[in-house]
Amino acid sequence: MRENEAKALIVGLGNPGQDYARTRHNIGFMVVDELARRAGVALRCGSGLYRAGEARLGDVYVILAEPLTFMNESGAAVCQLLRQYGISAAQLLVVHDDVDLPFGRLRLRPGGSAAGHRGVLSIIAALGTDRFARLRVGIGRPQEGSVRDYVLSPFTSEEGQVLPLLLDRACGAVMTFLREGVEKAMTIYNSAKAQL
Repeated sequence: MRENEAKALIVGLGNPGQDYARTRHNIGFMVVDELARRAGVALRCGSGLYRAGEARLGDVYVILAEPLTFMNESGAAVCQLLRQYGISAAQLLVVHDDVDLPFGRLRLRPGGSAAGHRGVLSIIAALGTDRFARLRVGIGRPQEGSVRDYVLSPFTSEEGQVLPLLLDRACGAVMTFLREGVEKAMTIYNSAKAQL
């Protein structure tokens, strides 16, 4: 494999802009930002619908990216990224929030339905396949009020104290996915015993 040939595209989902920066819906951005920080790279805007950076995570060369579209239109940005970097859907890992998982739980999957997540639904529609890996990061459901308001609100102070540990575990899941594949990562990180 050539030095400049990426082995994977890691896409974090979220909404652009400071109004959404620390909201639950942007946990995918937060994970990718942490991976970029650890790799010492900056995500930069180009001519596409995304910001991206080339990074070496351990000994694996990857593209880290975040769509600049809003969540519901993530598919257009992902399609551009795959074309730009010559990467197939089989090399894609999408990181996103999940209200059906308790806060702090992680779940990796090699593919499947969007489970109601509009960002993932947009990607499936744009790619014409659901056969791409995703890392679902649990944010829990609200006790009351609308799910929409909940996902667009910031983490509580209690959640904020645990957030660095959650981001660390999510980065660990991504690294295991890259080095050992989705099945191994699922074995380690999908277990209820692995929750915060």
